[in-house]
Amino acid sequence: MAEAYLGLGSNLGDKAAMLARAAAALAATPGIRVTARSRDYRTPPWGDTEQDWFLNAALAVETALDPHALLEACLAVEARLGRVRARRWGPRIIDIDVLHYAGAAVSDARLVLPHRFVRERAFVLVPLAEIAPELVIGGETVRAALAKLDRAGIVPVPP
Repeated sequence: MAEAYLGLGSNLGDKAAMLARAAAALAATPGIRVTARSRDYRTPPWGDTEQDWFLNAALAVETALDPHALLEACLAVEARLGRVRARRWGPRIIDIDVLHYAGAAVSDARLVLPHRFVRERAFVLVPLAEIAPELVIGGETVRAALAKLDRAGIVPVPP
């Protein structure tokens, strides 16, 4: 079993319910066991800022799947939950990103690990720091990477 970390996001419909459904669907996927889940965080949109706010969360998983199979499992969950890819960084009912996989370095047309923007995005690092502050990505801990970023507008949402 390998340890991996996933980022979840939603900014359409019932965002909290969608994150919960995604986490449950991942937990029910053969070869994936969810070991930790962050709180949900309200975050401002990033990239394309002309859209509604997001809810973001992070999951720690143990998986028997290789990195590409884990990505495919995440994409399958997105599809089952109604994800439509209309525009880059645009609104989405659910987004599931593989952020880190047991220290693996992958770079191909389908997958880049660790996720190429993980250390640049506070909306990813804030929930990830809740469950894995000492995880090392790109030579620095999640906590250290987050300390360099502006966290304005990122707030935990009560359960």
